[in-house]
Formats: sequence, structure tokens, C-alpha cells
Amino acid sequence: MTNRSNLDIVRATYEGKSEDNGRNLLAALAPDAEWTEAAGFPYAGTYVGPQAIVENVFQRLGGEWDGYRAAVDRYFVDGDNVVAQGFYHGTYRATGKSFTASFAHVYTLKGGKIVRFEQIVDSAKVWEAMRP
Repeated sequence: MTNRSNLDIVRATYEGKSEDNGRNLLAALAPDAEWTEAAGFPYAGTYVGPQAIVENVFQRLGGEWDGYRAAVDRYFVDGDNVVAQGFYHGTYRATGKSFTASFAHVYTLKGGKIVRFEQIVDSAKVWEAMRP
């Protein structure tokens, strides 16, 4: 078995089918991974461990949005850090409004596992879609 690069690990969480991306993310998260959603974002906070991350971020996104996705335009790698930059897209179910917002995701990996994630996002675009 060959070791996958940090870039390969992160790319596998974005570039496949949604279900595959989710499985790949869960497999890549360290048991004590810290996941920080940006202040001002609807799901803001730091969540520790895969269960807390899934419950507080991904289940909410899946339950409140149609077609929510993170489309990455480019990646940057610096040792144990990988940055994914791109745009979120989705339609908020409660309002029927769609949005596109720029983001950067900063990952830190150790031993092939994601130990830290930090989101940087244009939250105003997201809130515009959520307001009636």
C-alpha cells in the first residue's frame, strides 16, 4: 500500500460523488480533529471529533439546503497544510433562494489524518439566501 499525499487526501473529500466525498472525509478525520466553521457563518463554532462535525455541520447542511456543494478551483500545499479555494453553491429550502459564495478551507494533516480545519467564507452571501 502506498502513502497518499496530503493533497490527495483533501482532494478526495471534494472531487467525487457527494456520498464518496463524505466517506472519504470521515476516513481522513483524526478522532480528535478540530473543525472550525467561520464566525458569522450560520454553523459557526469549533467542533471536535467526527461525530460532532457530522452532527453540527454536515447533517445541518444536508437538512437545510438543496444542492449544497463546495466546488474547489485550486489547491495550495505547504508541508502539512493544504488550502482548498473555491465557491459554495446551494439553495436554501426555507426560502428557495440560491447563492454562490467564495471560500478557503485550511487543513492541517498529521500522519495522513486531518487534525484541524478552518473555514474562511463570504458569509454575507449565505445569509442573503437564508433571509425571506
